[in-house]
Amino acid sequence: MRLCGKVALVTGGSRGIGRAVCLAYAAEGAKVAFNYISSREEAAEVERLIRAGGGEALSFRCDLADEQATLDMVRRINDEWGGVDILVNNAGLYPRKHWTDITTEEWDRVMAVNLKSCFVLAKAVYPHMRQKGKGKIINVSSVTFWSGQKHFLHYVSSKGGMIGFTRALAREVGEFGIHVNAITPGAVQTEQELKDFPGESEQREMADYFAKVQCLARRQVPRDVTGTFIFLASADSDFITGQTINVDGGWMMH
Repeated sequence: MRLCGKVALVTGGSRGIGRAVCLAYAAEGAKVAFNYISSREEAAEVERLIRAGGGEALSFRCDLADEQATLDMVRRINDEWGGVDILVNNAGLYPRKHWTDITTEEWDRVMAVNLKSCFVLAKAVYPHMRQKGKGKIINVSSVTFWSGQKHFLHYVSSKGGMIGFTRALAREVGEFGIHVNAITPGAVQTEQELKDFPGESEQREMADYFAKVQCLARRQVPRDVTGTFIFLASADSDFITGQTINVDGGWMMH
């Protein structure tokens, strides 16, 4: 197991990509902590699955826009497990809205959760990583950074900011053996998408669209990206930092 003895913190870990990453990291031997904000039942199910596989899990209801609550979460993980070795900044808001209808408050909320929290969490886990002389920070950006996407101006802006954050932070912490990379997943079919677009015709229309624009002609699901998360969290990627890896079935290329 490639992550045996490591402690991972995955934000937004109760559903979608975050859920898949939590389960994949636990299967690789990591202790997994994650936050959630909506469903306690979904979080409890992730914990149950991890423990059923012999792993250890902690979950926290925590709004990442609340800096003190975020810092308290990290403190509790430190108290319980001694520090965070792998940080995955995955949580994100993506409200769909014409750009002129976005309020300043909505813009600030998206930036706080999607981007500012990456900064707050990186600072919080940094002392432990620096002391150990190693650490992995993985930022989950989006394929929309490469494509540009209307009706998501605040979301795409925050995800572009994550790539700049990744590059600059890698320069700051590389001398201490800390790696910082980003992943841009494609159009991943998640629970939230199925709630937003429940109709068979809507799902078929999206499947047909992505079959045309991707090299791999099927919908992407969370497990399609977990291998990249494991790679970036493990020693296999120990000479890779400051990079952005696109995992989207060959939709965007750069």
